[in-house]
Amino acid sequence: MGLIVLEGLDGSGKGTQAQLLESALEKRLGAVRRVTFPDYASPSSALVKMYLAGDFGKEPGDVNAYAAGAFYAVDRYASYKRGWGADYQKGIPILADRYATANLIYQLAKLPQQEWGGYMAWAEDFEYGKLGLPRPDRVLYLDMPVEVSQWLLSQRYQGDEGKRDIHESHQGFLRDCARAAAFVAQKQGWSVIPCAQGGKPLPKEEIHQKVLAEALKGFSSPC
Repeated sequence: MGLIVLEGLDGSGKGTQAQLLESALEKRLGAVRRVTFPDYASPSSALVKMYLAGDFGKEPGDVNAYAAGAFYAVDRYASYKRGWGADYQKGIPILADRYATANLIYQLAKLPQQEWGGYMAWAEDFEYGKLGLPRPDRVLYLDMPVEVSQWLLSQRYQGDEGKRDIHESHQGFLRDCARAAAFVAQKQGWSVIPCAQGGKPLPKEEIHQKVLAEALKGFSSPC
């Protein structure tokens, strides 16, 4: 049984790397279930979509860390109960493109650092304790500098900046998220994978090989 999480800031290449990793793991392990958060196809993500669209305020901090964290947590709970939970219980490896760990990146960025420990304890108790979601066996963090990820986002949206959500639109907030991610990665032993060099992204296949090597340390063959 295994639950591997791929984390990273917006524009870090998570979607691409998750797709490459899923294909590689299927060849090695057989069945693999990939899940993505937020689950935009489900009604459970309604509050997340409203938040990211700016319906509750145009700045990320307009919704406090605990409220926003709860939006995302409930979406994950619904996904687990209605979707991949049965496969996880059967021992089928799960690959998550973001997970509960994302709250420790994006919500800590809203708080002064002296409150980070308290929020981390609350978030983990809420999702893993109260909601009963499984803890990840391994977290892989794509360390893409904000300047590079912003350039990649512009490429994704073909220069249409109006397509960015309230996280993607605020570089200062994303810098704070990167600082929070570095803190949590060190505290929780995440595998940090450098994704850029000299101000440019590394080739996606080079990143993939690093990601795959780290992922295989956490997965076991399905039962």
